[in-house]
Amino acid sequence: MKKDLVSILDLSQKEITELFAIAKKVKKEVKKGKYRGCFNQQTLAMIFEKPSLRTRVSFETGFTQLGGHAIYLGPKDISLGARESVPDIARNLDRMVNIIMARTFSHKSIVDLAKYSKVPVINALSDAEHPCQVLADFLTIDEHKGKTKKLKFAFLGAGNNMSHSLMLISSLMGTDFYIGVAKGYEPQDYYVQKSRELGKKSGSKIVITNDPNEAAKNADVIYTDVWASMGEEAEKEARAKAFKEYQVNMKLFKQAKKDALFMHCLPAHRGEEVTDDVIDSKNSVVFDEAENRLHAQKAVMLRLLGAE
Repeated sequence: MKKDLVSILDLSQKEITELFAIAKKVKKEVKKGKYRGCFNQQTLAMIFEKPSLRTRVSFETGFTQLGGHAIYLGPKDISLGARESVPDIARNLDRMVNIIMARTFSHKSIVDLAKYSKVPVINALSDAEHPCQVLADFLTIDEHKGKTKKLKFAFLGAGNNMSHSLMLISSLMGTDFYIGVAKGYEPQDYYVQKSRELGKKSGSKIVITNDPNEAAKNADVIYTDVWASMGEEAEKEARAKAFKEYQVNMKLFKQAKKDALFMHCLPAHRGEEVTDDVIDSKNSVVFDEAENRLHAQKAVMLRLLGAE
């Protein structure tokens, strides 16, 4: 039966742990020449509605390193849902390629691609969720902390695709998740309720607070993201005003544990949601995260194509 990665909820705690093991193994052994024929004569279609650095490079490089070929399909190549319907795009592509990844505005576009495609579909970012990024994030935490369970994870910023997916994976992995968020910008109720439901099974605590200090205090991980995501540029000034007190500067960061990790999905707007002294500090692992997009996504593609 075909399996997709539309949401982090498509994976169980066990499957996430298995993906981390695959990612670590491939990360180590690809350099020795292993795994290079896994995707021989296979093709990855990469659909992009949004600009990208890490997503395009990590997917294209990853699929190529494992012996496959990736095709970039930009906004003007497809015009998803405008020039042609999403179901028709899915039913065309699945006749020609082995796997599809898409970076879209609408989460429904990802859902529909997966519904109508006969080959696996990966959500490489939508307006609701970003499962690939959070797999890389938690792989990075596991590498640096040796675990993910019973850690305090603090997200400072708006309820958005990143906080939704981070909240979900925290609840799956037994990580306590705190979000420090300005009033009126909280995460969607669905993600909060689903995370709390999952947290009862894993022992994870989900806390929504308007106090950035409460979120940061004694945290093992401090994470932030841009205050206005792609498609929200018109709200930039209003959001900058609302989140002024949520900037991750050294004063706020020092409320976390001394060995706390600083994380950011990038790109960062330095001087806005984070200051240079934090993102460039010895506690920052933002470039480890970026690299781990490559390894986590290779693990996902290997698993979805049954090649690991």
